[in-house]
Amino acid sequence: MSMTIGWREWAEFPGWGFRVKAKADTGARSSAIDCAEITELPGDRVRFTVRLDRKEKKLITLEENIVARKKVRSSTGRPTSRIFVETQLRLAGIEKRVIVSLVCRKTMIHRLLLGREALAKDFVVDPAVDHWATPRRIKK
Repeated sequence: MSMTIGWREWAEFPGWGFRVKAKADTGARSSAIDCAEITELPGDRVRFTVRLDRKEKKLITLEENIVARKKVRSSTGRPTSRIFVETQLRLAGIEKRVIVSLVCRKTMIHRLLLGREALAKDFVVDPAVDHWATPRRIKK
């Protein structure tokens, strides 16, 4: 059975140790997380710095194995080559492995975009609702 979520929710990454506001986008195939720096390392690994807020006051640097390299068509229609990593996502009490691309989203409102591949089988998005499954504000 699928969990209903709103078009915007709080998503947690337990393995990475943070949560971020995410936009559920059924028009996008893949998911994308906002990175300030992306550095390829030997052994098919990548080091990347995730922006947790738009003002770049909260940054976290991580290292992961590269699981894919693909061309992705952005919202402007321009294809770009991206690196993908796999991690654990927790959303509305559901945990699952997801694959996310690393990309600069600093001009976007949301640090994380959840595409159809991450949402499939577990979530149904109600586009009329903002924060169906998670609170609007999370106290720090």
